[in-house]
Amino acid sequence: MHKLFISLCLAALVLAGCYPDKETGQSADEQPTSEPAVADPSEAQAAVERQFRFVYAAELADVPADSKVKIWMPIAEDSPQQKVEIANKIIPGDLKLNRDAVYANQIGFFEVSQSAAGQPIAFSVEYDVTRNEAGLDSSELTLDETAAKKFLDANRLVPKSGKPIELLADQSVPKDAKAAGELLYEVVESHMKYDKSKPGYGNGDSIWACDSKTGNCTDFHSLFISLARSQNIPARFQIGFPIAPDKASGSVGGYHCWAWFHVDGQGWLPVDISEADKHPQMKKYYCGNLTKDRVTFSTGRDIKLVPASESEPLNYFVYPHVEVDGKVWPKDKIKLSFSYSDQADADASDKNEAADKSHTKAK
Repeated sequence: MHKLFISLCLAALVLAGCYPDKETGQSADEQPTSEPAVADPSEAQAAVERQFRFVYAAELADVPADSKVKIWMPIAEDSPQQKVEIANKIIPGDLKLNRDAVYANQIGFFEVSQSAAGQPIAFSVEYDVTRNEAGLDSSELTLDETAAKKFLDANRLVPKSGKPIELLADQSVPKDAKAAGELLYEVVESHMKYDKSKPGYGNGDSIWACDSKTGNCTDFHSLFISLARSQNIPARFQIGFPIAPDKASGSVGGYHCWAWFHVDGQGWLPVDISEADKHPQMKKYYCGNLTKDRVTFSTGRDIKLVPASESEPLNYFVYPHVEVDGKVWPKDKIKLSFSYSDQADADASDKNEAADKSHTKAK
């Protein structure tokens, strides 16, 4: 019945001519990416598992000569929802892996000494990902005080009191955490509209989201997390990238994020409210479920990089953070490139590459 519901929902999605558009960058000035219409994603969604190659790449431009460049980037890894292996990497330096102290995100770090002015600095990591459709995550049935605290405390742009909580003034919030989370999902979905036309979207600012009643995935889920934490329900933010459900390969325009809330004795339940708002046919599904067409890169907000950077903690961590001679490098001088291909296509590409190398050696 569960699989049938997903297929029926996505079939209705096709009839409506809708497609989940990609989330774009971390600030309001980045432009949304347009997407083609879906042909028929229902068959692609029938399985609960998806295997694909994901390429995370970037290139720095206009780096001055004799400068010292430091680069941090999130490194995807295993979780109850995904299995991840690094298939290939091109790093112009010694890649070191660290973890932040609060959320234990894996952080890749390397340094480059730029010799010639204007020479681009390129790097990439290719991942083989097996992603599962997600529902209740029972890996943490209960949270100890330390674990609960990090998902109950306010973040810089995610308060647990003040204006956002006024949305609950006329609500009778259940004491049961699962029922409460479902109500808060409805409150946020009803209050907000997916709309990236207003300056300020994409920062995940709960107060801005409350006032504007619009935004993208970061704004929807920040507001949800504020409301959940105000009711003493642990809630966490996750961010990564979306994968088109009906395409075997393609580019990815930018990030996507979602949230989880904890029910003591049961575990973590996911919500993807911005997708539910864009696609009302799947509203029920996205309260407690996530499609398999995504990959997670980090958890949490106000991320303190390791080793320590010269900047303030990152609002959220999905794109590379670059510093040149101790100063944050401008985003418009970092060319980002993300793409994916389903595993059959990725395997064929690997075989072709190996054959080309063998042919070259034979010559």
